[in-house]
Amino acid sequence: MSPRGVATPDVRERLFAAAERVVERDGPGALTSRSVTTEAGCAKGLLHAHFEGFDEFVAELCLDRFARTTASARALTGLVGRGTVAGNLDTVVQALFDSGGPAVSGLAMARPAAALRVREALAAGAPGFASIEAAVAAYLEAERDLGRTPASLDPASVALALVGAGHHLLMTAWPGSPDPRPAVRRLVTALVAGGADEADGGAA
Repeated sequence: MSPRGVATPDVRERLFAAAERVVERDGPGALTSRSVTTEAGCAKGLLHAHFEGFDEFVAELCLDRFARTTASARALTGLVGRGTVAGNLDTVVQALFDSGGPAVSGLAMARPAAALRVREALAAGAPGFASIEAAVAAYLEAERDLGRTPASLDPASVALALVGAGHHLLMTAWPGSPDPRPAVRRLVTALVAGGADEADGGAA
Protein backbone atom coordinates (compact mmCIF):
# COMPACT_ATOMS: atom_id res chain seq x y z
CA MET A 1 0.00 0.00 0.00
CA SER A 2 2.48 2.59 -1.16
CA PRO A 3 1.31 6.17 -1.70
CA ARG A 4 2.11 7.91 -4.94
CA GLY A 5 4.51 10.28 -3.28
CA VAL A 6 6.64 10.04 -0.20
CA ALA A 7 4.26 11.10 2.55
CA THR A 8 5.95 12.68 5.52
CA PRO A 9 4.74 11.59 8.95
CA ASP A 10 3.53 15.13 9.69
CA VAL A 11 1.27 15.19 6.63
CA ARG A 12 -0.12 11.73 7.32
CA GLU A 13 -0.88 12.51 10.94
CA ARG A 14 -2.40 15.87 10.05
CA LEU A 15 -4.82 14.17 7.68
CA PHE A 16 -5.51 11.24 10.02
CA ALA A 17 -6.27 13.55 12.95
CA ALA A 18 -8.56 15.64 10.75
CA ALA A 19 -10.45 12.51 9.66
CA GLU A 20 -10.96 11.47 13.28
CA ARG A 21 -12.34 14.89 14.15
CA VAL A 22 -14.79 14.76 11.24
CA VAL A 23 -16.03 11.30 12.25
CA GLU A 24 -16.27 12.19 15.93
CA ARG A 25 -18.18 15.40 15.22
CA ASP A 26 -20.31 14.54 12.18
CA GLY A 27 -20.35 10.74 11.95
CA PRO A 28 -18.82 8.37 9.39
CA GLY A 29 -21.19 9.43 6.63
CA ALA A 30 -19.55 12.85 6.57
CA LEU A 31 -16.06 11.49 5.93
CA THR A 32 -14.89 12.28 2.41
CA SER A 33 -11.56 13.34 0.96
CA ARG A 34 -12.89 16.90 0.73
CA SER A 35 -14.11 16.97 4.34
CA VAL A 36 -10.74 15.66 5.53
CA THR A 37 -8.66 18.25 3.68
CA THR A 38 -11.07 21.04 4.65
CA GLU A 39 -10.82 20.01 8.31
CA ALA A 40 -7.04 19.80 8.02
CA GLY A 41 -6.91 23.25 6.43
CA CYS A 42 -4.86 22.09 3.47
CA ALA A 43 -5.12 21.91 -0.30
CA LYS A 44 -7.83 19.57 -1.58
CA GLY A 45 -5.35 17.56 -3.63
CA LEU A 46 -3.01 16.82 -0.71
CA LEU A 47 -4.73 13.60 0.30
CA HIS A 48 -4.55 12.16 -3.20
CA ALA A 49 -0.94 13.27 -3.52
CA HIS A 50 -0.02 10.96 -0.64
CA PHE A 51 -2.52 8.12 -1.03
CA GLU A 52 -3.70 6.20 -4.08
CA GLY A 53 -7.30 7.00 -3.20
CA PHE A 54 -9.74 7.44 -0.36
CA ASP A 55 -10.00 3.70 0.33
CA GLU A 56 -6.25 3.52 0.87
CA PHE A 57 -6.45 6.56 3.14
CA VAL A 58 -9.14 4.96 5.32
CA ALA A 59 -7.24 1.66 5.46
CA GLU A 60 -3.99 3.38 6.40
CA LEU A 61 -5.78 5.37 9.10
CA CYS A 62 -7.08 2.15 10.68
CA LEU A 63 -3.70 0.43 10.41
CA ASP A 64 -1.93 3.42 11.92
CA ARG A 65 -4.26 3.42 14.93
CA PHE A 66 -3.87 -0.35 15.34
CA ALA A 67 -0.10 0.17 15.37
CA ARG A 68 -0.44 2.85 18.03
CA THR A 69 -2.51 0.57 20.25
CA THR A 70 0.01 -2.23 19.73
CA ALA A 71 2.80 0.08 20.87
CA SER A 72 0.75 0.96 23.95
CA ALA A 73 0.21 -2.74 24.69
CA ARG A 74 3.90 -3.51 24.31
CA ALA A 75 4.69 -0.66 26.69
CA LEU A 76 2.90 -2.65 29.41
CA THR A 77 6.19 -4.44 30.04
CA GLY A 78 7.43 -1.25 31.66
CA LEU A 79 4.46 -1.25 34.05
CA VAL A 80 4.93 -4.74 35.45
CA GLY A 81 4.71 -4.51 39.23
CA ARG A 82 3.43 -0.93 39.14
CA GLY A 83 -0.05 0.55 39.58
CA THR A 84 -2.87 -1.96 39.33
CA VAL A 85 -3.17 -4.69 36.74
CA ALA A 86 -6.74 -3.69 35.87
CA GLY A 87 -5.77 -0.04 35.53
CA ASN A 88 -2.81 -0.80 33.30
CA LEU A 89 -4.87 -3.03 31.03
CA ASP A 90 -7.73 -0.56 30.91
CA THR A 91 -5.45 2.11 29.47
CA VAL A 92 -4.50 -0.14 26.57
CA VAL A 93 -7.95 -1.46 25.74
CA GLN A 94 -9.53 1.99 25.98
CA ALA A 95 -7.00 3.27 23.43
CA LEU A 96 -8.90 1.31 20.79
CA PHE A 97 -11.86 3.64 21.26
CA ASP A 98 -10.06 6.97 21.24
CA SER A 99 -10.81 9.67 18.65
CA GLY A 100 -13.75 8.04 16.93
CA GLY A 101 -12.03 4.67 16.57
CA PRO A 102 -15.25 2.62 16.35
CA ALA A 103 -16.70 4.73 13.57
CA VAL A 104 -13.47 4.83 11.58
CA SER A 105 -13.03 1.07 11.82
CA GLY A 106 -16.67 0.51 10.94
CA LEU A 107 -16.26 2.79 7.95
CA ALA A 108 -13.28 0.76 6.77
CA MET A 109 -15.25 -2.48 7.05
CA ALA A 110 -18.12 -0.91 5.11
CA ARG A 111 -15.79 -0.07 2.22
CA PRO A 112 -14.76 -3.38 0.59
CA ALA A 113 -11.58 -2.02 -0.97
CA ALA A 114 -10.44 -0.50 2.33
CA ALA A 115 -11.33 -3.67 4.25
CA LEU A 116 -9.32 -5.76 1.79
CA ARG A 117 -6.28 -3.51 2.20
CA VAL A 118 -6.52 -3.83 5.99
CA ARG A 119 -6.81 -7.63 5.84
CA GLU A 120 -3.87 -7.90 3.43
CA ALA A 121 -1.69 -5.69 5.61
CA LEU A 122 -2.54 -7.65 8.76
CA ALA A 123 -1.87 -10.94 6.97
CA ALA A 124 1.51 -9.57 5.92
CA GLY A 125 2.43 -8.86 9.53
CA ALA A 126 1.22 -5.32 10.19
CA PRO A 127 0.43 -4.72 13.87
CA GLY A 128 -3.18 -5.51 14.67
CA PHE A 129 -5.37 -7.36 17.10
CA ALA A 130 -3.09 -10.42 17.18
CA SER A 131 -0.05 -8.37 18.21
CA ILE A 132 -2.10 -6.50 20.83
CA GLU A 133 -3.30 -9.84 22.21
CA ALA A 134 0.24 -11.23 22.38
CA ALA A 135 1.51 -8.16 24.23
CA VAL A 136 -1.35 -8.27 26.75
CA ALA A 137 -0.75 -11.99 27.37
CA ALA A 138 2.97 -11.42 27.96
CA TYR A 139 2.19 -8.62 30.41
CA LEU A 140 -0.32 -10.75 32.33
CA GLU A 141 2.12 -13.63 32.53
CA ALA A 142 4.74 -11.33 34.08
CA GLU A 143 2.23 -9.97 36.59
CA ARG A 144 1.10 -13.50 37.49
CA ASP A 145 4.72 -14.45 38.14
CA LEU A 146 4.88 -11.55 40.61
CA GLY A 147 1.71 -12.73 42.34
CA ARG A 148 -0.26 -9.65 41.31
CA THR A 149 -2.97 -11.74 39.63
CA PRO A 150 -4.53 -15.01 40.81
CA ALA A 151 -2.23 -17.98 40.23
CA SER A 152 -5.06 -19.65 38.30
CA LEU A 153 -5.25 -16.82 35.75
CA ASP A 154 -4.64 -17.95 32.17
CA PRO A 155 -2.88 -14.99 30.47
CA ALA A 156 -3.60 -16.15 26.90
CA SER A 157 -7.31 -16.68 27.58
CA VAL A 158 -7.72 -13.34 29.36
CA ALA A 159 -5.89 -11.55 26.55
CA LEU A 160 -8.13 -13.23 23.98
CA ALA A 161 -11.25 -12.24 25.92
CA LEU A 162 -10.17 -8.62 26.30
CA VAL A 163 -9.00 -8.09 22.74
CA GLY A 164 -11.91 -10.09 21.31
CA ALA A 165 -14.41 -8.00 23.23
CA GLY A 166 -12.62 -4.84 22.15
CA HIS A 167 -12.75 -5.98 18.53
CA HIS A 168 -16.47 -6.74 18.78
CA LEU A 169 -17.29 -3.38 20.33
CA LEU A 170 -15.01 -1.53 17.92
CA MET A 171 -16.79 -3.05 14.92
CA THR A 172 -20.32 -2.53 16.25
CA ALA A 173 -20.16 0.85 17.99
CA TRP A 174 -21.13 3.96 16.04
CA PRO A 175 -21.71 7.60 17.01
CA GLY A 176 -24.92 7.74 19.00
CA SER A 177 -24.64 4.17 20.30
CA PRO A 178 -23.85 3.54 23.98
CA ASP A 179 -20.29 4.35 24.98
CA PRO A 180 -18.41 1.00 24.95
CA ARG A 181 -15.79 2.10 27.47
CA PRO A 182 -17.74 1.28 30.67
CA ALA A 183 -18.46 -2.25 29.40
CA VAL A 184 -14.79 -2.82 28.62
CA ARG A 185 -13.75 -1.46 32.00
CA ARG A 186 -16.13 -3.85 33.78
CA LEU A 187 -14.77 -6.76 31.73
CA VAL A 188 -11.17 -5.88 32.57
CA THR A 189 -12.01 -5.75 36.27
CA ALA A 190 -13.95 -9.02 36.18
CA LEU A 191 -11.17 -10.89 34.40
CA VAL A 192 -8.25 -9.78 36.54
CA ALA A 193 -9.91 -8.89 39.87
CA GLY A 194 -8.54 -10.45 43.01
CA GLY A 195 -5.00 -11.47 43.84
CA ALA A 196 -2.59 -8.64 44.41
CA ASP A 197 -4.89 -5.93 43.00
CA GLU A 198 -6.98 -6.39 46.14
CA ALA A 199 -3.85 -6.62 48.27
CA ASP A 200 -2.59 -3.37 46.74
CA GLY A 201 -5.82 -1.70 47.84
CA GLY A 202 -6.25 -0.31 44.31
CA ALA A 203 -3.23 1.92 44.68
CA ALA A 204 -2.27 3.72 41.48
